Amino acid sequence: MPAANQLVLGADLGGQSVGQLLRLANRHGLVAGATGTGKTVTLQRLVEEFSDAGVAVFAADVKGDLCGLGAVGAPQGKVAERIASMPWLAHRPTAYPVTLWDIHGQSGHPLRTTLSEMGPLLLGALLELTDSQQAALYAAFKVADREGLLLLDLKDLKALLAYLKSNPAVLGEDSALFTTTSSQALLRRLSSLEQQGAEALFGEPALQLEDMLQPDRDGRGRIHLLDASRLVHEAPKVYATFLLWLLAELFEQLPERGDADKPLLALFFDEAHLLFADTPKALQERLEQVVRLIRSKGVGVYFVTQSPSDLPDDVLAQLGLRIQHGLRAFTTREQKSLRAVADGFRPNPSIDTLAALTELGIGEALVGTLEEKGTPAMVRRVAIAPPQSRIGPLSESERTALIRRSPLAGRYDKAVDRESAYELLSARAAQASVEAAEQQPSKANSAGGIGDMLGGLAGQVMKSAVRQAANQLGRQLVRGLLGSLLGGKGR
Repeated sequence: MPAANQLVLGADLGGQSVGQLLRLANRHGLVAGATGTGKTVTLQRLVEEFSDAGVAVFAADVKGDLCGLGAVGAPQGKVAERIASMPWLAHRPTAYPVTLWDIHGQSGHPLRTTLSEMGPLLLGALLELTDSQQAALYAAFKVADREGLLLLDLKDLKALLAYLKSNPAVLGEDSALFTTTSSQALLRRLSSLEQQGAEALFGEPALQLEDMLQPDRDGRGRIHLLDASRLVHEAPKVYATFLLWLLAELFEQLPERGDADKPLLALFFDEAHLLFADTPKALQERLEQVVRLIRSKGVGVYFVTQSPSDLPDDVLAQLGLRIQHGLRAFTTREQKSLRAVADGFRPNPSIDTLAALTELGIGEALVGTLEEKGTPAMVRRVAIAPPQSRIGPLSESERTALIRRSPLAGRYDKAVDRESAYELLSARAAQASVEAAEQQPSKANSAGGIGDMLGGLAGQVMKSAVRQAANQLGRQLVRGLLGSLLGGKGR
């Protein structure tokens, strides 16, 4: 019989249950394997175990079938046979408390953050900026801090960039960083981001982390699923950047918990290689640091990918639970990678780890857990226990009904556009326009005078806006953790 304080994964070759101690589940983990080997079902089983233990879950649904967690399972065929082979398994088909999210608000609640919360470091990575363009972006955020200009969505940042382009004096000592070339490049990158549909990610109401941590009425942890089935293919940078922001915000906002009986939250990052692909060195170093430290906040991070080699070595070294499904090795390079995967487990004299990696059937995996004292246990070959929810996606009608019944229904669905940089700069320009018109001599009422007035109005508007901006002390805008680690935060 499995222990009550374990995340039960399945059974080994001797029929004994295999699981990870719940109090060590904040030591992170990895679910890896080739396409079609059973990673998604393993992920579903692990998510259910966390939910049953009262742990909140946030996961990316890349294939679109993880949402089956919200429906009752109907085991049959090989799934039913697997359940029958585990007489100790208390398998009860059930649906789990699922909240659906979608950046575009089509297949779930709209998921948003603000530019101020994301900060210039992550935004620069999303826009794939050069060093000079990144410096210009930092200078723009610095002015926004000083002038009290909230940057909530893309139109706010575009308005600020246009304002600074025409009024470089506002930048003060940073004026050399904000060249015409860099400002034009930033505006082009923002336009490209809009073409990918990324403007939907920025705005309000922004995601409140406390909403993710609220348990269901029956005490189970709620499972928050981000529909990334389109996003990961059409805008992979947006997908990766949002997950990095979420990780950073959790680290910043959650208090220290020390040793606890169970984690507060489990994060599952599917297609994990996208988090590290073409990531600037500075950002990757900060990410590795956050992964190392966030476990003290009660957050377990679980990466899902095809091969452990998709992750940096410094991240791999921090993963306590390893679930490795079958791999294929047809080339010399793949065979070398296979040996590296085998070497990552603590050897078991009864298992040829290297040979097993290519022999594993669907739904089987090599599993390395942590022992009581946190040291790696010997690797075991495990038949993964089937999930209790549906294996497969929800229908459109089921998804719609789930969204309608959500405890967050109506909270995030309608966008709010409050006063921010765009409105403030527009108001300043309008006021400057009125003042400029009043200062014109009376002859401006003639046809020629009106022409003269209109000809010089644009310059008068911007000069007046600069004078007003230079005398206003702005409050500091919110920054994300990753920006603060580079000195770019002023919370």
